[in-house]
Amino acid sequence: MIDDHDIQDSGRGGLRHPYRVRHGAHTVAKPLGDVPGRQWRPTARGFTAGRNQEIAMLPTESQLTTTQEAPDPTGVDWTRCGQCRTIVYGRRFARAANTCPDCGWHGPLTAAERLEWLLGRESARCVRPGRTTDDPLEFTDSKPYAQRLEQARETIGIPSAVLVGQGRIDGCPVVVAAMDFRFMGGSMGSAEGEAITTAAECALEHRIPLVLVTASGGARMQEGVYSLLQMAKTAQALAALDEAGILTISLITDPTYGGVAASFATLTDIVIAEPGARLGFAGPRVIEQTIRQKLPDGFQTAEFLLANGLVDAVVPRSRQREVLATLLRSYSGRFADAQTTAPAAEGEAPAADSRPPVLTDPGQLPRRAAWDVVQVARNINRPTTRDYLSHILDGDGFLELHGDRLSGECPAIVCGFGTLAGRPVALIGNQKGHTTRELADHSFGMATPDGYRKAARMMRLAAKLGLPVLALIDTPGAHPGIEAEEGGQAVAIAENLRLMASLPVPVVAVVTGEGGSGGALALSVADRVLICENALYSVISPEGCAAILWHDRGSAPAAAEALRLDSRSLMEHRLVDGVVPEPQEGAHTDHAQAADLLRRAVSHCLDELSGKDGEELIRDRRARFRGIGATAG
Repeated sequence: MIDDHDIQDSGRGGLRHPYRVRHGAHTVAKPLGDVPGRQWRPTARGFTAGRNQEIAMLPTESQLTTTQEAPDPTGVDWTRCGQCRTIVYGRRFARAANTCPDCGWHGPLTAAERLEWLLGRESARCVRPGRTTDDPLEFTDSKPYAQRLEQARETIGIPSAVLVGQGRIDGCPVVVAAMDFRFMGGSMGSAEGEAITTAAECALEHRIPLVLVTASGGARMQEGVYSLLQMAKTAQALAALDEAGILTISLITDPTYGGVAASFATLTDIVIAEPGARLGFAGPRVIEQTIRQKLPDGFQTAEFLLANGLVDAVVPRSRQREVLATLLRSYSGRFADAQTTAPAAEGEAPAADSRPPVLTDPGQLPRRAAWDVVQVARNINRPTTRDYLSHILDGDGFLELHGDRLSGECPAIVCGFGTLAGRPVALIGNQKGHTTRELADHSFGMATPDGYRKAARMMRLAAKLGLPVLALIDTPGAHPGIEAEEGGQAVAIAENLRLMASLPVPVVAVVTGEGGSGGALALSVADRVLICENALYSVISPEGCAAILWHDRGSAPAAAEALRLDSRSLMEHRLVDGVVPEPQEGAHTDHAQAADLLRRAVSHCLDELSGKDGEELIRDRRARFRGIGATAG
């Protein structure tokens, strides 16, 4: 377990519970001992035990109050923010789930408050973990561990640092396990490991998603290796959910350290964190004392972890239910019947283009000078991936996920979930921009190894959850540079090619602008490879080809013609499966119409692929690429 002073002194006031003055005294729950075959259950007087009950009601807020403050003579409830120290009206603070309205500081929530916040008091039911040995080592330091444990139970009013509830978030069924830092620093002992494992097993039994809310100093030293092995126990419980294709989500709260951080907290499919929440294996004081260096500001905070690719998103408490509901709907929506394309939204105009959704006859396309196509494909006003997604996705829009969970976050590739024509999809795309600043911020759409690993992570998640993949490609190529090479650029691209060849879900790739070399191919090993009418797809840029073979970059127009990089030429050579029509003057002139044409084309392809199982998809995809460049007979 991380030393409590180490966490308290790490530069933030975040662990201090806000000071509250309440009118009247609350009843403190007095739990019974661990009775074999019985279940903690709240009553009007606290907790009692009900025999052979697998599920009971969640405790109410008043039954879990841990302090009995003297009545305030004014009868007013006030709270002091743990960060800016502003005095806040208590009811306002509570309505915002302990979030300061002035500075946005997220105060601690108890496990019961967390479950009520996410699941609601009425619908949630408490899941009973199995029994564990309280004090397997008969450990004693300044006082016996058994005495510490009993004191924590008496004071906090819960049997361990984890409460498990089953209920719904915005109508979506879910199991939630929440940790309570008040209970011995949220440290993980046998009871906590059993509770997390039970939560995973409940999710597996009912085949519903699992959400884990973490707050812990690490392993519980008083239980020795029993505590250490809970890391393996919980990790294998998460592995079983992976094998079953069940969505798992972590919500990291402050603090999450040690054995919890190095096991179930970071093994879920999606890791979101509260603002300012700290996550790490070793505490900051330990690190500073070991390496004899001052740590950077914000070290191990959620924002630091996001920048380094280790969490998917930093989500304030006010939006957590909304974000979780969107993720849960993406999971549950895969079971819906999406065999036919959803009708146009109410009030949406029918497509202005009467051509088929996907053009497969080169004769349907006009001949254009290849160099002219290059200029249009690079037009700074062409829709970016985000532009397309803002138009083509249904209600919830695009929920972006970040990071490769290894080393970094690449802004040149965006990944996430959305719903297209009623069908949940995993989304991957190169992102450029419309201004010099935007282009620079996104490295002109040129991905680093972090970006390709992020895309690979998204594709593996899609395979686990059974979601189709849509990739939108617009890049001059993979990022060239020292750091990219040090990070294994070639390896990252190669790994994606192999991965995509074996994905057991439908994959549609669309070149929307530039499709440059291996950087584009790393997202294009698909069941259907489409190209927008004015896009290009090439092994090298025309300028690069001209410099190497013509020894003159000015020969780029001739090189473009020779490379046959335009959509009509690619169709003639059967190197793409179809062409997505564009507005008459190009996609850059009408983003809405261009997006509608793209939506029609992608929906058409997904409809064609929806009836195929994983083995058939893989077999046909491999056959498609096997035949490229080979002569018949």
